[in-house]
Amino acid sequence: MTLQERGRVTAILGPTNTGKTHYAIERMLGHRTGVIGLPLRLLAREVYDRIVKARGPSVVALVTGEERIVPERVQYWVATTEAMPEIGADFVAIDEIQLCADPERGHVFTDRLLNMRGLHETLFLGSDTMRPAIAALVPGVQFQRRERFSALSWSGSKKLSRMPARSAIVGFSVDDVYAMAELIRRQKGGCAVVMGALSPRTRNAQVEMYQAGEVDYLVATDAIGMGLNLDIRHVAFSATHKFDGRRVRPLFPHEMGQIAGRAGRHTESGTFGVTGEAAPLDEGLIDAIENHRFAPIQRLTWRNTRLEFGTTERLVESLEAPSGHELLGRGREADDLQVLKSLRDIPEIRDRVQGGKDVRLLWDVCRVPDFRGISPAEHSSLLARIFGFLQDGAIPSDWLARAVNRIDRTQGDIDALSKRLAYIRTWTYVAQRNGWVQDESHWRGETRAVEDRLSDALHAALTQRFVDRRTSVLLRRLKQKESLVAEVNDKGEVTVEGEFAGRLEGFRFRPDQTATADEAKMLNRASYEALRPEFSLRADRFYNSPDTELDFTEQGGLMWGTAAVGKLVKGADALHPGVEVFVDEEAGPEISEKVKRRLQHFIDRKVAALFEPLITLQKDEALTGLARGFAFRLVESLGVLSRDTVANEVKELDQDARGALRKHGVRFGQFTIFMPALLKPAPTRLRLVLWSLAEGLDEFPESPPPGLVTIPHIPEVPDGYYTLSGYRPAGDRAIRIDMLERLADLLRAQDTRSGFEANPDMLSITGMTLEQFSGLMQGLGYAAEKGERPKVKAAETPVVEPVAEGEGSDAPMTEEESVLAAETRAKWEAEQAEKRRAEREAAEAAGEVVEETEVAAEDAAPVEQEMEVFYTFRWAPKPRGNRRPQGEGQGRRGGGNQQRREGGAREGGSREGAPREARADGERPQGNREKREGGFGGGKPRGKGGPKKGGKPQQSHSPKTFSSRPEKKADPDSPFAILATLKDRK
Repeated sequence: MTLQERGRVTAILGPTNTGKTHYAIERMLGHRTGVIGLPLRLLAREVYDRIVKARGPSVVALVTGEERIVPERVQYWVATTEAMPEIGADFVAIDEIQLCADPERGHVFTDRLLNMRGLHETLFLGSDTMRPAIAALVPGVQFQRRERFSALSWSGSKKLSRMPARSAIVGFSVDDVYAMAELIRRQKGGCAVVMGALSPRTRNAQVEMYQAGEVDYLVATDAIGMGLNLDIRHVAFSATHKFDGRRVRPLFPHEMGQIAGRAGRHTESGTFGVTGEAAPLDEGLIDAIENHRFAPIQRLTWRNTRLEFGTTERLVESLEAPSGHELLGRGREADDLQVLKSLRDIPEIRDRVQGGKDVRLLWDVCRVPDFRGISPAEHSSLLARIFGFLQDGAIPSDWLARAVNRIDRTQGDIDALSKRLAYIRTWTYVAQRNGWVQDESHWRGETRAVEDRLSDALHAALTQRFVDRRTSVLLRRLKQKESLVAEVNDKGEVTVEGEFAGRLEGFRFRPDQTATADEAKMLNRASYEALRPEFSLRADRFYNSPDTELDFTEQGGLMWGTAAVGKLVKGADALHPGVEVFVDEEAGPEISEKVKRRLQHFIDRKVAALFEPLITLQKDEALTGLARGFAFRLVESLGVLSRDTVANEVKELDQDARGALRKHGVRFGQFTIFMPALLKPAPTRLRLVLWSLAEGLDEFPESPPPGLVTIPHIPEVPDGYYTLSGYRPAGDRAIRIDMLERLADLLRAQDTRSGFEANPDMLSITGMTLEQFSGLMQGLGYAAEKGERPKVKAAETPVVEPVAEGEGSDAPMTEEESVLAAETRAKWEAEQAEKRRAEREAAEAAGEVVEETEVAAEDAAPVEQEMEVFYTFRWAPKPRGNRRPQGEGQGRRGGGNQQRREGGAREGGSREGAPREARADGERPQGNREKREGGFGGGKPRGKGGPKKGGKPQQSHSPKTFSSRPEKKADPDSPFAILATLKDRK
């Protein structure tokens, strides 16, 4: 029976989107048996699933190069065109028949065109360009032209950022596909990726994600041009050239028509265009694609199928034999023929090929596709190894197991997984060949399982890299005009449709910074919808919270727990700062006003509590005249005044005025006038903040760590900051002003003209070593003369050495600790004296002469005398024309008379030997001292920057940030941060 007698032959030709494949499936199911050949195993799997769904898996077979599912009662065969079984079936169909002109695979399609027939019906499906060739080669064929169900039109060039939804962007290299997919992920939320190198499992997972609407974009190679029925409304070409394995060439018009034709689904119209660097198409090509009018195919690719297997040379000659027909020409030399020629020239292979059986086996091995694509030499080497195994019987299981195990790893990036997937396809193909491996069923299942695992891992990697699910969900909801569901948890985390959108910090919403501009708008809109009731609940909870939950930072921030809710601003005066709240506008003015009232209540109560003595002084109506004026100066300076800045005012105060001020806790020290209650850490911290606000500083000085008697004196820090912090610079250190006044009381009891030595009380008060104390005294205007002398035995004059700052303790002694140390030493000395007296009386009563004997023994033995260092301090003011050191005295001409006039007004201590610069109340300071040292009132600092004394720090325009408990983490740019660092280093 001839081919023409074996049934009706029909060629159904036309553009894409005509339902040709669906029609072929319906025709096949109308017959008892049938075979359909498809160009891609991806499409073969899709058709197989459709037929299984209609007839069940027991009668449907799937045969591809890497997959073989053949039940016992097969009726319908679904296969790739290369794997079509040569059986007598009632129906035969070959899809995409125009691939007969393909330079690589065309010879297979041409062979099926010429030789495959169904007993009752044969269908050729493809492009209308094949009509002349089919008519010339297949006698008696009937043609049916199918038109598109919808229109296809040109839409011009579009940027990727403006690509419409349900678009497919076509690239012709892996790098281009990945680059475009990454850009779409950032701008559109993500895309699916489809390439010919993907496994069916990975491709199906990506397509399903696109079809389900999880993403609205598809980035693919020209693999989508064949048989993939997708919901695509627009196809955009990113290039009009491709590398075909040999060279870069322009796309043929019919190739572009095949790809563009995927736009539009059934009766829904589609569009095509270009994007990126692709140039717009010319009008003639556009018209051809829109109307599917292309030049007929003039020549088909052909290769001889009547092969001779006597020798490898004869096999090669038969493969290269001419067709003898003008329409049938040899195409590009196929990979299998190249490998055959390569192996034929290897001496070891040539020696092993002894007859036709070996030649046939070698040809079967050469037909293994080069899935790996490493190099022709590498592929040939692998096939030579396989050929050697097959000649010995089969591929050893242990060798195959090692090869598969090296591939069976799901870790790595997209490229690594793609390479492993290509490698496993080689072993999947080998396992599908009959008799090539031991235990075929095991290895077919094992290689398929590895391919599935790698396919799933590759799908996950592609999705993770190229899909932002949050953006895609938001865009889908917006497109469907659905309201977005937003929630706020107890940690302030805001989620929209289950995706993290940002965080609520206090009363401000901080959006997720990874969101794109368009995405951020949707996120914010949905987030604020959920936050409106949350703002009200938080405002109520905040308004009723106790003051213990609120705090201020040293930079003026106002904190509620760990959240910044506002900041202090300059008010009517220093003791009445204002409040600026951090509340989003979307929360509404009522929430903002409520938060502001609560913060104002907090700071007002805080100031009233910490500065109660100062506020009481300010409100005392009994103070009149000069006393009231001086009280105003003290309030203006927040309770701390350097005495030399107000020396004239102090001089003018009579004893009644001073007494009235002392009743409020004002202490007139000889260096500073202050209220001791305001020197505690909490008032000091707030004083610096209030003063900085009043002065309009951009960066506030921070208070030194609490508990330090002395701190380093940094020349760059204006003296006014030390005064506000409760310290006075003297030499290399700055001493706390209340401890300095106690030291001054001790110094007034000394003969400062003849000289004196530091006693333990002085060292104990300052918490210094003798060396450090000498530097302090020189800073106060004393000369320190160093000397050495024999050290007195500790047994004779036991002395409790003062603990040096940073030695033997974690921190220098505080005022209370130094007083306790002095009292303990005095008590110990009294006990030791009483004990020695009792011992002498007991020895005399017994008539013992032990002391004399011991003394004689000691005199007989020469002992090296130990020396000790001591300092003699004398008052040594420098000439008036020279600049005095930091903290130098405040003397004036006629100081002796002043001492006699106001000696009784001092806070205590003797007048004998006291220098004029060390007097207490009533001393007049040097006139230009007020200009040198920072203070308040007439002694305000000059300017707001520079290292000059009394100046303000440089204005900084950097934005402030606020955090809770800032004293635990000082600003590294703050001068006092250095002091904190020194303390922590001990």
